[in-house]
This record gives sequence, structure tokens and C-alpha cells, in this order.
Amino acid sequence: MKVKYQRTSTVAQHGKRFDKDINKYDLVLFDKGISGTTEFKSRTQAKKIVQLVEAGELNELVVEELRDIGRNTLDTITTLEWLDKNGVNVVIRSMGNLCSRVRNKRNEIWTLVTSVMASLYSMELENLKARTEMGRKVYLMNGGKLGREKGTNESKKVFLSKPKSREIQSLLNKGKSVRDIASRLDVSYNLIVKVRKAIA
Repeated sequence: MKVKYQRTSTVAQHGKRFDKDINKYDLVLFDKGISGTTEFKSRTQAKKIVQLVEAGELNELVVEELRDIGRNTLDTITTLEWLDKNGVNVVIRSMGNLCSRVRNKRNEIWTLVTSVMASLYSMELENLKARTEMGRKVYLMNGGKLGREKGTNESKKVFLSKPKSREIQSLLNKGKSVRDIASRLDVSYNLIVKVRKAIA
């Protein structure tokens, strides 16, 4: 099978960049609103890829960008190694259809290119977090206020339906610790505890 995997970080992103791909696939999977830092094999649609690989049915996996696989260097490289060991050819469209395998053999430049790109994406994410935090501090220093206005309430249903809340629920259901979840999703302990209380 030839499968296309797509991902956006938030549900507000509609993935318009994917519309440019007019190629035919046996299956197109789209993880919408899933952070690139979320472990690949833990994602809702990516789990179907795991099943196909384990069943020996997946021959080629196509992604627009390497960051669709992940923005965590270790998980990205580990996932690519796992796919290669199972004979799956990974194709990255944004890099001129760079393939992990050529004539059923490992592409010699694949490891070098993907390792460098995975590291760059991870650094880019850390820089984005730093800039966001700096902007937040400047906003507060200039008299800005964060958080919900007094007197407003958010229903439990709305709270639990948020993308980050859903990711936390998924990891809690797998028995992950608060510390582990906070590290994986880059969220506060308080938010995780709030989700845990809401689903109790």
C-alpha cells in the first residue's frame, strides 16, 4: 500500500497545503490538531500506520514535510528507523520527493539529511516557545492581562473537547504520569490535574 500521512498542530489549521498534492494514494490519513511533539505511534491516525506496518501491508509512506512525522528529534529518528527496518519507503515531498530507500536499499544520504532536518525542526520549536514566552512577558509588563475574565465559566464539555485536553486525556488513559505528560506536551501540571479531575 501507498499511504499519505498529514498532520496539523491545531484544529484551526485546515491543511490547505495538502490540496496541492494530486497524486493517488491507497489511503490518506490526517491527524488534525496534533502537536508534532506527540509521539508518532500515539497519534490517532498514525496508529493505523503502525497496524499496516505490523501487518506487512505498507510499502510507501508519503509526507509533505519531515515535521509531519515529528518535531521531537529522538522520536522522529526512531520512527524513521522503525519504518526502514520494516521495509517501508518514506517519501518527503517538500524535499524533492526525497526517498529513504532507492531500489529497495537504504538511501545513503537519507540518515544525514533527516537527522539534520529533525534537529533543525526541534530547535525551531524551542525558539518559537522562547519568543512566545518573551512576548507574553512584554505584554504583561505593559499592563496586559491573561486568563479568563472574572464571571465567565467554561463548561466541562467545552474544556475536555479542546485539542490539548484530548491529548492529555489520551495519555492519562494510557497510565502516563503527570510529569511525563507535562514533558511530552509542554503543558503545566495544573492543566493535567484539571483534566484528570474533569474526567474522574
